[in-house]
Amino acid sequence: MPGERVLELDAIVKRYRDADEVVAAVDGVTLTVDAGELVAAYGPSGSGKTTLLLLAAGLLTPDSGRVRVLGRDLAALSGVERTRQLRRDLSFIYQSAHLMNGVPAVENAAVKLLADGVSLRRARGIAEGWLLRLGLDRRLEHTPERLSGGERQRVAIARALASDPRLILADEPTGNLDSRRGMEILGLLAGLAHDTGVGILLVTHDPQAVTVADRVIAMRDGKLTDDDSAASDPVAAQSIG
Repeated sequence: MPGERVLELDAIVKRYRDADEVVAAVDGVTLTVDAGELVAAYGPSGSGKTTLLLLAAGLLTPDSGRVRVLGRDLAALSGVERTRQLRRDLSFIYQSAHLMNGVPAVENAAVKLLADGVSLRRARGIAEGWLLRLGLDRRLEHTPERLSGGERQRVAIARALASDPRLILADEPTGNLDSRRGMEILGLLAGLAHDTGVGILLVTHDPQAVTVADRVIAMRDGKLTDDDSAASDPVAAQSIG
């Protein structure tokens, strides 16, 4: 449902020990993502962006603060419940597509469904529908070795969407692409958020992201700050990093 809150991060903190120093990778972050919204956390490498996503997914536990996905406090979930939520309600898109070599695109896109016990026939049908929607109708049976970088990333997006998630976490999804293909992927993600109602939190150092995001938040040294100028001015956004 548009406007429904799918992710809430409330003053979360995650620290790591580096030799004799304690570093706050994420330092008091408060952030929300609504259904149908693409939020871009923009910042340089080492700013805590990936740690932020891992906390949002429940793959890391914050030292303090609270993470809610679809209104559920992740700290209150068992390990099995958290795994089930990650498989069904939440999907990751990574910088690298992480596809299985030698496996056709349609089966790579179906892998989450198969892991959830969906039959091969039904899983392939759902995955094929997404691949068709993403313009890969002539690549269904192509293995990753026969796909371009942009095509592999589209298969990864189809895999993320096949389970009908409510929230997508995207970690530098354009990092391995040239600017043209990167812009295609960013535009595709924004369109999917608006058309399907999935909420997307994207972390990136790609300045093109600010041109498609509904909301842009600058990240540095583990902290987030709203930056309205970045959302309308890519040059300003580049200066953040």
